[in-house]
Amino acid sequence: MPMATRTIAEETPVALAVRPRPDFVESATVQELTVRALAYLQAGFPVHFRGPAGTGKTTLALHVAAQLGRPVMLITGDEEFATSDLIGGQFGYHYRKVVDRFIHTVMKYEEDAIQRWVDNRLTSACREGFTLVYDEFTRSRPEANNVLLAVLEERLLVLPTMSQKTGYIRVHPEFRAIFTSNPQEYAGVHEAQDALSDRLVTLDLDYYDRDTEIAITAIRSGLAPEDAARIVDLVRDFRTSGEYDQAPTLRACIMIGRVAAQQGLRPAASDPRFVSICLDVLEAKTAFTSKTRERRAQQRKMLLSLIEHYCGGPPQPAAGESGGEP
Repeated sequence: MPMATRTIAEETPVALAVRPRPDFVESATVQELTVRALAYLQAGFPVHFRGPAGTGKTTLALHVAAQLGRPVMLITGDEEFATSDLIGGQFGYHYRKVVDRFIHTVMKYEEDAIQRWVDNRLTSACREGFTLVYDEFTRSRPEANNVLLAVLEERLLVLPTMSQKTGYIRVHPEFRAIFTSNPQEYAGVHEAQDALSDRLVTLDLDYYDRDTEIAITAIRSGLAPEDAARIVDLVRDFRTSGEYDQAPTLRACIMIGRVAAQQGLRPAASDPRFVSICLDVLEAKTAFTSKTRERRAQQRKMLLSLIEHYCGGPPQPAAGESGGEP
């Protein structure tokens, strides 16, 4: 009688059911990028969102993926990635034992072990026609991404197996791919090989315009738009100054706004609690070393000046509030 056991269970990566975020702000700029990206994806070309930190690459990639209406496989680039981390490999064994008791005085049995193939996220996406979102793909070593070349061009995924029957799979016609990368980072980032870049339609992202940053800060923090505007103008002016090691982004606006809102604060230079939040978030953009003490002191003076400039006057009444005497 045949019996079968397995040392490990096959694990299939779980796809994400991505839906549009309720707090996603689709300004005219974002809407234009979304429409352009969808046009390329629907024509079968992979899209690459490239831009500095804080420009919303990952959020936009997932938003665009949600418009396609397919499950999403999300991968984040990593220096330690090998090809098997993308496509899978042979893991564990399937054991099969056959016992022959046809002659009651004689027992025969044979046993074999077959190594099992386990899909990883890229393979599952190619088989099932999911949308692949490969976030910060240049953090992976180029040789790990070589398998993508045939996937994106010939629509063929080559698998490193000895079997000729299972050595490759045809990519599902609904498969789409969205990539993101940050060209301004150097630590832990590799230059994408030309062969891969040539297969991608690259859309460059920059910091959002003022109105979009205000709208996003307001909805993500819970502040009134007029209060969000003060914080955004403060951070944007600091960004323009260049007096930092790491550029302050929209994330800084959201951090300041959300903490202030949770504590029931309005943007006011006269409130030491609000000033402290601004300094905690923004001063960290400059490295703290013995060589930078003087620079950080000058930076603090500039930040206090900016806070006074944008938040020095009395906060305007929010919608629904009375501005007069009770």
